[in-house]
Amino acid sequence: MKTIILLILPAIMLLHGCKTDGNYYETFDQLPDGALIAVPTGTVADQLVLGRFPDANIAYYNTVLDCALAVDAGMADAAAYDMPILKNIARRYETLHVLEEVVVPDNYGFAVQSGNQALKATIDKVLSEITSDGTYKQMLDRWLPPEGEPGPMPDLPAGFSSGVLRFGTAATTEPMSYVSANQEVIGFDIELAVRIANKLNKKLEIIDMEFGALLPALIAGRVDMIGAGMSITEERAKRVLFSNSYYEGGIALLVQAPPQERMPGGEQYITSVEELKDKRLGILMGSIYDAYAEEAFPDAGKYSFNSVPDMLLSLSTGRIDAAFVDEAYLLPLLSENPGLAALDEHLFYVEIAAGFNKQNPGLKNQFNEYLQYIRSDGTYDEAYNRWIGQLNGAMPEIKNPGDKGVLRVGIVSDLGLPLTAVRGDQYIGFDVEIASRFGARLDKEVVFVNLPFASLLPSLASGRIDMITASMMRTAERAEQIDFSDTYLYSGASVLVRSHAKEKAVVGLKGRLENIGDSFYNNLIRENRYILILNGLYITVLITILATIVGTLLGALICAMRMSKNNLFKRPASAIISGIRGTPVLVLLMIIYYIVFASVRINPVLVAVVAFGINFAAYVSEMFRTSIESIDRGQTEAGIASGFTRAQTFLYIVMPQALRRVIPVYKGEFISLLKMTSIVGYIAVQDLTKASDIIRSRTFDAFFPLIMAAVIYFLLAWSLGLILDRIETGVDPKRKRKIQRKEVLA
Repeated sequence: MKTIILLILPAIMLLHGCKTDGNYYETFDQLPDGALIAVPTGTVADQLVLGRFPDANIAYYNTVLDCALAVDAGMADAAAYDMPILKNIARRYETLHVLEEVVVPDNYGFAVQSGNQALKATIDKVLSEITSDGTYKQMLDRWLPPEGEPGPMPDLPAGFSSGVLRFGTAATTEPMSYVSANQEVIGFDIELAVRIANKLNKKLEIIDMEFGALLPALIAGRVDMIGAGMSITEERAKRVLFSNSYYEGGIALLVQAPPQERMPGGEQYITSVEELKDKRLGILMGSIYDAYAEEAFPDAGKYSFNSVPDMLLSLSTGRIDAAFVDEAYLLPLLSENPGLAALDEHLFYVEIAAGFNKQNPGLKNQFNEYLQYIRSDGTYDEAYNRWIGQLNGAMPEIKNPGDKGVLRVGIVSDLGLPLTAVRGDQYIGFDVEIASRFGARLDKEVVFVNLPFASLLPSLASGRIDMITASMMRTAERAEQIDFSDTYLYSGASVLVRSHAKEKAVVGLKGRLENIGDSFYNNLIRENRYILILNGLYITVLITILATIVGTLLGALICAMRMSKNNLFKRPASAIISGIRGTPVLVLLMIIYYIVFASVRINPVLVAVVAFGINFAAYVSEMFRTSIESIDRGQTEAGIASGFTRAQTFLYIVMPQALRRVIPVYKGEFISLLKMTSIVGYIAVQDLTKASDIIRSRTFDAFFPLIMAAVIYFLLAWSLGLILDRIETGVDPKRKRKIQRKEVLA
């Protein structure tokens, strides 16, 4: 195991840091003759680019993110795709930007089967309704904002009494269609599809697949409609029926940003509050800083975030220039984020208090009495020293029978220590201890309700929670909506910026290891993305094992036919072997999914098992045949002469020797099958490779998800190979005796 780690780790560090510088372009005219332009497979971007740049060379990639990464790595001069999707990528990737000129105007539409006029009419009617009532404008503001992140997905309930509407999409085209932090497919196209399904009173079933597989899936009847920022073209309209256009955009070019435009490499580091007036400011959504920034920095860009980690990540990666946080959080935040620093100046000082519903003044009065009590007996000072004075306080044991009901307390867990955080399955922090002790004093069971900061006030007003302890700053505006307790903490409003030392980060082995640690967190831990990997790993292993079983049994049957003396069996078997071995496995997979099972609603995982099983059978049947034929015929004759039947001779004499010869090559084919399963994303199966693609589409990390997938595939292949080695030893008496002798001597 140590040897494996030593081999893998340098490869990860090397590949993680690799990048090739490219050329920088600011206009179309600067593109060289024969420019290499990356486009996603299955789109019309290549045709439109060649119409504008007839001498260009086209490089095809599976997703638009792969195209962007090729540009960033210097392997392509530009990437061509729809303007809003490219701009969303450029917002996440400070080394890239989008040229303002468009290659050609473009229109998006949903597509249905050619004869499905009724569904097209419904789509067009929904488009007309949402355009006239203002909903369409809200959708544009939600999913294509000029600043900040797209989303969130609105709550659109439906009756679901009239069946299912199957919607095919490619969930790597943010903001039109992508996977959210909750592992749900969301986006502009998804919201529109939900509204269409609601109009039909049907449940929407989202089927995520490769973009290039969308049209074949629709034509074959695997889905009812498709959409993923799909351009309406005459060629496509010959085969499918398009709705009216729901978005007018254009094909644009994504190129490397000139060095002076990049962040943070070419920036002037912020050293005072005065420098914030024209900078990009990060603000926790629903916090007091929102109104303050509008008044104090009217010319600055404001970026709202649902959580502190998201805001800090954007600050660390240069997407914003500064972030507003409470002074109480500075020490733990700076210890966990060495690339950040706090300005010496404070914006202002604030009072932090608990919040209560105006309809429940009695609870507020009880809390104020409780505050006076814990201040007088020293409990408050103990809690303050435990959490504010230390980085790693431990939650004390608080006895609470909870015999008099429940106290629901609204908190925000990702604010972090010292006020609120999660450790294991327990909430901890100063705010948590204060609320827990208050609940114990009332003899009520404390139930913490973890919410986004912006949802605290609405939840309190609606009665979902009884009180708030979440670093809530007392303001006149908030006091009109809720009742505040007496102040239980004073804090300053601080500004976080990137540290001057960040420019020298990621140097040498230590820097690379730290970079890998950050990538590990962002790609696996953050938003529980490891769940995608685990689910994908399960699907990969399931398909591999089931396809191996199917292929082995089918291969044995084909082998028996191939070795038959009857041409009625022998010739078809030879034709099957030649046909399957001469067909790429991806083509075979698509044929079985879109043609053989075109009229059958079948789980795509089962289709993958059948396709890979058939492909595996063609190869192992020949392995079986050559291994059997390599056994000297004299042994068969000797067995029959000794009184064995032909079946007994094969079972007891020929087959054991054939197995010893076939297992080494069988093992290699088995490992190849494991790796071949990486293409199942073409038929909407979320395997390990597809999971890594989804993660890359969210984190925009060029290397880590791919390297992680490669390492997992390697470990899988190595583990399964060990199992087959044990089987090989079990059927080889000589090797078995040799190992036993070594064990005895040891």
